[in-house]
Amino acid sequence: MMLLEMVKMMFRNQKGQGMVEYGLILALIAVVVMGTLAAMGTTLNGMFTKISGSL
Repeated sequence: MMLLEMVKMMFRNQKGQGMVEYGLILALIAVVVMGTLAAMGTTLNGMFTKISGSL
């Protein structure tokens, strides 16, 4: 009987829910940043090439 109660309490515990939400938000931010850098990559590469060529 005691083991069954402990298992029920484990499934009701929601302490990890906040950490999972923060992890999902960080993953979404990382995907957006990678997408932005990929989209701007060629433009930034051209700018750095121009700057290094003028030095």
